[in-house]
Amino acid sequence: MTERLPHPGRSDARDNRARILDAARAVFGEEGLSAPMREVARQADVGPATLYRHFPTKRALIVETFAAQRRACHGAVRDALADPDPWHGFRSLIERICELHAHSRGFADAFMTAYPETMDFAADRDRTVHAVAELARRTQRTGHLRPDFVVDDLILMLTAHQGLQHTPRAARLTASRRYAAYVIQAFRSTPESGPPAPLPPAPRLRLAEAR
Repeated sequence: MTERLPHPGRSDARDNRARILDAARAVFGEEGLSAPMREVARQADVGPATLYRHFPTKRALIVETFAAQRRACHGAVRDALADPDPWHGFRSLIERICELHAHSRGFADAFMTAYPETMDFAADRDRTVHAVAELARRTQRTGHLRPDFVVDDLILMLTAHQGLQHTPRAARLTASRRYAAYVIQAFRSTPESGPPAPLPPAPRLRLAEAR
């Protein structure tokens, strides 16, 4: 029997698709979802026709680009709900959500706005909100979470967190960790026994200069 050799066209198509997704992660990750498709094509070193052959719409490209982040978000929710310590699960979920958003401006945009009119990211957001609500009820029963916490505080927290997206990447990640630590302290109803845990390092940030 003659061994069937791989078709070179299929290999080229796979390479093009991989380059497009790598470029989309970089472009959307730093510039957000407003970045044009032509910039993705330019960074991937492919023509517009090749880009649209693989991803006919921007929505399709965004959904595929952030598939790994969506799986990580699902895992964070699952782990938090399974944690036998409700406060630890609640705290870990806040930290992991902030980290996912800090790593990619595009994913943060998609998560917060359900862009672009698709249920993919809306379902992720709803799943996370419902998980936080369930964790909040459990944690409030233990006395660790302040009794006046409401799930809308999560949206408030993430909306404020989006302000970090305009800082350089390295500073953004550092600032996100410190921000999450402050938020968790604010959500806790009683101080921890003993001296408080040290905060993550503070980033070097500058106020935007007036133009």
